Amino acid sequence: MVRVPDTLEELVSPAWLTGALGQSYPGIEVAAATLGSVESRISTNACFRIECDGGVPTGLPASLCAKGYFSDTGTAAYRSAGESEALFYRDLAATIGARTLPSVYADVDDASRHGVVITEDITVAGARFLDPLERYTSSRVAVSLEQYAVMHATTWKSAQVRSSEWLTSRISSTAGTRTVSDIQDQYDGPLGAGIPEGARDAEKLLAAYKALPGITDSATSWCLLHGDAHVGNLFEDRTGRPGLLDWQLVQRGPWYLDVGYHLASSMGVEDRRSAEHDLLTLYRDRLASKDLVAPSWDEVWFGICCGIVYGMFLWSITQKVKPQITTVLLERLGTAAADHDACDVVLAAGI
Repeated sequence: MVRVPDTLEELVSPAWLTGALGQSYPGIEVAAATLGSVESRISTNACFRIECDGGVPTGLPASLCAKGYFSDTGTAAYRSAGESEALFYRDLAATIGARTLPSVYADVDDASRHGVVITEDITVAGARFLDPLERYTSSRVAVSLEQYAVMHATTWKSAQVRSSEWLTSRISSTAGTRTVSDIQDQYDGPLGAGIPEGARDAEKLLAAYKALPGITDSATSWCLLHGDAHVGNLFEDRTGRPGLLDWQLVQRGPWYLDVGYHLASSMGVEDRRSAEHDLLTLYRDRLASKDLVAPSWDEVWFGICCGIVYGMFLWSITQKVKPQITTVLLERLGTAAADHDACDVVLAAGI
């Protein structure tokens, strides 16, 4: 076995790459690796290109990207944040049915829980990563929503998903990361400027988030969730087909947490209002096409409220993202919460 690297310098060393890539490509001898762009905030994302004695093996791209927690910030407090994503790519990615980044290495250090992933550099083939602020029309949402539907249907009550402890729901553990006053300060400041007055109640939001149904008491069957289903966690290949990325919040749970969050955060307010019924019809039809019983419309509208609450809470506690992104997504999610009375619906169901 090859140990998970502690530093980016170790990761791009020919000796380490030879061992790591040799697990899938026996006989490979990496002669050199040339670093390209490196983006380092909490996680470090680095692109690099390899050269191999005898040539790069068939099926292995020469241009690769690595993701790990190598910066001072990443190693100090957040290293374990990459654990679930690395386990996803190592153990599940090939089985979920939906498009995601093609990985060539993924593993976790048992002691530090540091997860490292190496994927193909898809931009070389013309793919691009989406910006949460770009105009994402309802027709594009229809295509990305289908990817969530495929993943949900493929992993519906999956034995592998059920038995993987690292996929335990994150709702309870996340609820205590910020106080009511922290969230209310966010709403009352510039980041919350676009939230309608009726959705500015941090105490109610936190109570509704804590009341979200888990997989044991939900009337709807559970599946694998992406867990952070906004547009910034999508890519499109050169033909425009979307795929899912950034799996730090992957977990098992009810389908609607992904769907409600995706619909409410991905489109502008008017686009979402005019298209959400048709998009939900598309999602239900996709489940039915996989021989699953589509949820009733009562279940759908309740579920969408849950997904809106879930997404709004995540963006209400977000601190490490560009302020303009947080502002726009809080406006979209907050308006959806007001339109659907989402917090009241969830709280009423829990009484």
